[in-house]
Amino acid sequence: MVTMEIPQCFYRLSVKALILDRNNRFLLVREENGMWELPGGGLDHGETPQEGIKREIWEEMRLKTKSIADQPSYFFTVKNHNGIFIANVMYQTSLVDLRYVASPECTEVRYYSAQEVLDADFMYPNVKAFASIFSERYPAE
Repeated sequence: MVTMEIPQCFYRLSVKALILDRNNRFLLVREENGMWELPGGGLDHGETPQEGIKREIWEEMRLKTKSIADQPSYFFTVKNHNGIFIANVMYQTSLVDLRYVASPECTEVRYYSAQEVLDADFMYPNVKAFASIFSERYPAE
């Protein structure tokens, strides 16, 4: 089991889309800098998590969501590459299709297994943290 120390400080809230394929691999987006990230981002003032995910997926990839869960599937905190604490809240999400439009925030999309993420370079700390948590729930066969 993963244990975390959660310091008392300012956290930026980030809502993330958990988009799974039939093999329990999750969708990641590759940014212009070559780093892989979970789809989603920060909430705008007054947005619900679902509105934020829908907006972020449209802004990043020009994709439409089919459904977004009412309740989160995962919550975890991580210190990002800039030293800022991020509270990540993940919602199960499905998309209409995967015909994305490339942007600086999304040059490529790909499904990864948790183990592939843990073994790979070019993953943001939150992606590695999520893969570790996810692999406990869905161990590799």
